[in-house]
Amino acid sequence: MKSMPRLAGVCAAALTPLDADLAPDTEALVGHLRRLLAGGCDAINLLGTTGEATSFSVEQRLRVLEAVAASGLPLEAIMVGTGAAALSDAVRLTRRATELGYAGALVIPPFYYKNVGDDGVTAYYAALIERVSDPRLRLYLYHFPAMSGVPITADAIARLRSAYGATIVGVKDSANAPGYAAGLVAQFADLDVFPSTEAILATARRDGFAGCISATVNVTAELAGSVWHAGEDDPQRASRQELLSAQRATIGRFPLIPALRHLMARRTDDDAWLRIVPPLRPLEARDAAELDAELALEAVR
Repeated sequence: MKSMPRLAGVCAAALTPLDADLAPDTEALVGHLRRLLAGGCDAINLLGTTGEATSFSVEQRLRVLEAVAASGLPLEAIMVGTGAAALSDAVRLTRRATELGYAGALVIPPFYYKNVGDDGVTAYYAALIERVSDPRLRLYLYHFPAMSGVPITADAIARLRSAYGATIVGVKDSANAPGYAAGLVAQFADLDVFPSTEAILATARRDGFAGCISATVNVTAELAGSVWHAGEDDPQRASRQELLSAQRATIGRFPLIPALRHLMARRTDDDAWLRIVPPLRPLEARDAAELDAELALEAVR
């Protein structure tokens, strides 16, 4: 069995373009992914939180998987969010992503029942792995307790690694709590750890991170790529990282998905990007104007 290369570098948590019925627009999505990969990204996180995956049905998500797989895009550079509250849904999505040849499945813990502890978390992932039952499965654990309400502790990861070895290839850390990601790097030498902010890119290799998986890379891909791929002696690396971090912080002061949709609409002159699945709402006009003004100021500093 051919070994798939490990994901690394700048990974965009991709937005999902929507049609007039608020279903994924697969043609527009494929175009967006192509532009990201050509414009600074090393990898893509498809159907994650930023991509509003949990607002779509399993059938809609499967149609996205099939469309992207048929597009000619390099699936070895794309991980897919396949988490779901229902175990059977997560199994179905994860199995299909693995069959199609995607680089891995990014799976958040089930997010309805809380306080399940490490026993509940490990039981869920164990059931998923065993029911998918495919040696090609590469699982990325998605630590985002602010959304899921269910943390993935280092002890839970150790138990899963002991039981399933190299099937558990990485972690996306969307909590960004002090010490969590660094602690995983220190404890697990061959685990690919991705913080969820491009603000760490200049020192990511030194700190043992595989790169970043970030929502704001939808609009900062070129700058983020220039930081990640710059040499240690590049005189512009520090200033680029400073600007990148400032842009990330500015966008992060607004509701993130609506803000990114606004920026994509402005960048492409296509208001279809403003479509968003309720209960999320488009960015308020006042916030949109403020965001545009602040980013314009940063660009000329």
